Amino acid sequence: MDNFKLVCPCLLGVEGLVADELRAMDAQNVEPQNGRVIFDGSDEMLVRANLWSRYGERVLIQMASFRALSFEELFQGVKSLPWERWIGKNDRFPVKGRSLSSKLSSVPDCQSIIKKAIVERLKQKYHVSWFEETGPLFQIQFLIMKDSVSIMIDTSGEGLHKRGYRASSTEAPIKETLAACMVHLARVRHDANFIDPFCGSGTLLIEAAMYALNIAPGLQRHFSAERWDCIDKSLWQKEKMRAQGLVLRDAQFTAHGYDIDGAAVTLTLENAKKAGVISQIHAEKRGIGDFKAEGEYGCVICNPPYGERLLDMHQAEDLYRVMGSVFERRHGWSYSIISPDETFEECFGRKADRRRKLYNGMIKCQYYMYFK
Repeated sequence: MDNFKLVCPCLLGVEGLVADELRAMDAQNVEPQNGRVIFDGSDEMLVRANLWSRYGERVLIQMASFRALSFEELFQGVKSLPWERWIGKNDRFPVKGRSLSSKLSSVPDCQSIIKKAIVERLKQKYHVSWFEETGPLFQIQFLIMKDSVSIMIDTSGEGLHKRGYRASSTEAPIKETLAACMVHLARVRHDANFIDPFCGSGTLLIEAAMYALNIAPGLQRHFSAERWDCIDKSLWQKEKMRAQGLVLRDAQFTAHGYDIDGAAVTLTLENAKKAGVISQIHAEKRGIGDFKAEGEYGCVICNPPYGERLLDMHQAEDLYRVMGSVFERRHGWSYSIISPDETFEECFGRKADRRRKLYNGMIKCQYYMYFK
């Protein structure tokens, strides 16, 4: 099968991580752009990227990019594309998208034109006048930015952050893809003594365990493209078997989670069980003031409650002072904390050894890393 263009949208600031992981999967012509990474791949790469991307948000087939200043140009541009390569005559193909700073600004009108163009193309190819759309889902997505049209098909279904282990969560949970980025940036090792003193529903603990054990993040879920007739079903089975064989079952990784909320501790353990990493994770009710750096080495990563999330600013700043006193400088220990508060380092009591800008949802944060 010939290669085709794929797109992996991602959180701002992590394009480089997504590009690196795609290259490690043998993706070709990987090109990071603002908020997304474009790459070439076959059906096999489409399957592998869905199963293995820790940091990307979804995998899309890039059908085309072209300029359109009129509905006629949009219609003809979409109609010229080989939709029959993917969509069967019984398949569903709803259309959704966005238009930004473009002459074609009406999203409902653009949806209607794109749908009509695909229908006309498929009518000619399948020699039918009506499409029931009762089969598998081919979600069509479009983005019109500065009059440049991108037309895509979503292969993932639910976003890739939906790993399948977090049915419920505590207030203000961190997104799984962001948690995985934080784990990677903190260089969590396969034999790490990992600690999250604000564990919430356990996302950081679980993502760290999956990273350390090399568990593919998509192993426990399904994807839209699994139901597509145009992709050999055996490819999914083959890639899942390959992923199972790459799990590091003898990794000496252990994780400890603490939270002042007993319900959060219970939820952490439930989610760890669903994720298949319960044997690596311990959790108990404990406040940050009781934290102690015990053992020769440790890797602490946390997403403490802060002013824009759960606490007022004074409470958040008091919390950072406590963290600064209990997260003691010690050989073999590292501390990585995500926070949007500009006063964090001042309250914590020392400058970070390294900082990285990350987005927690729409909130711009800094990831403060201490390892010296």
